Amino acid sequence: MRFRNRTEAGRELAALLRGEQDKGGLPDPLVLALPRGGVAVAAEVARELAAPLDVLLVRKIGAPHHQEFGVGAIAGDDPPLYDLESLALLGLSEESLAPAVERERKELHRREQRYRRDRPPPALEGRTVIVVDDGLATGATARAALRHVRRRAPARLVLAVPVGAPESLAVLSGEADDVVCLYAPHSFSAVGQWYDDFGQLTDDEVLAALHGP
Repeated sequence: MRFRNRTEAGRELAALLRGEQDKGGLPDPLVLALPRGGVAVAAEVARELAAPLDVLLVRKIGAPHHQEFGVGAIAGDDPPLYDLESLALLGLSEESLAPAVERERKELHRREQRYRRDRPPPALEGRTVIVVDDGLATGATARAALRHVRRRAPARLVLAVPVGAPESLAVLSGEADDVVCLYAPHSFSAVGQWYDDFGQLTDDEVLAALHGP
């Protein structure tokens, strides 16, 4: 299975979730997108479920000299959540990553201010919260996002992605009440390999999805 783009992936994921909603499994839903890529997927989900759409800002903490390799993540103002095995493998300490955390925290706050336009975060207590991203690789950012939401006492917490690495999906099944994924290929190396168009979304595209053009 491949997706032409995030919009197509979002529509297919939304159809699956709508089936669950029709059976009464997703009462009072709120969709939270992980920017930037997750916003295009989540917009289709929110539209199909007639649910509010908002963002949950999460930033990956990359290894020094290899930023694409995530060793942890931060969500909101929560403390960093590290992959301790990766830290040990690379000989890193939490103290050595403090500058990276500070840098990512600043970018997180910049995006939050721009995307949310000073609106307060939505109330999550007692709601069905559906956290949506465009795919799941290591699961570092999704795990930070799910723990951030869990602290706010949702009635049900769902992680929904079009494609994901089987081992990461299995791990995160312990963090969410339900994990919904269209495709979990065994030969998984990166999320982008399952999309024909996986171009980075701009801030303006995110704002258009959240607030309209």
